[in-house]
Amino acid sequence: NIPEDQADKLLLASWGLPKAVLEKYHSLGVVQMFEWQAECLMLGQVLEGKNLVYSAPTSAGKTLVAELLILKRVLETRKKALLILPFVSVAKEKKRFLQ
Repeated sequence: NIPEDQADKLLLASWGLPKAVLEKYHSLGVVQMFEWQAECLMLGQVLEGKNLVYSAPTSAGKTLVAELLILKRVLETRKKALLILPFVSVAKEKKRFLQ
């Protein structure tokens, strides 16, 4: 569980993402995340590029965690990222969204 003093971590706006990225998420109705998603992002040195393995049911929000990690790392390090997706249709959807 997230401590009360870090409850703001549930809001996407508290993760230092650019305004354009936040606006895109907001247009899709995503303003905050679930506690388990924020916990994933706050584990160890995940935001510094360390590995993270997590599991959740289909449609639980796993992709949001991956997207936030990728976006933050790419924006902070100015390096490229590789996102592997299971289906061509999902890859096309994510390409449109991330552009």
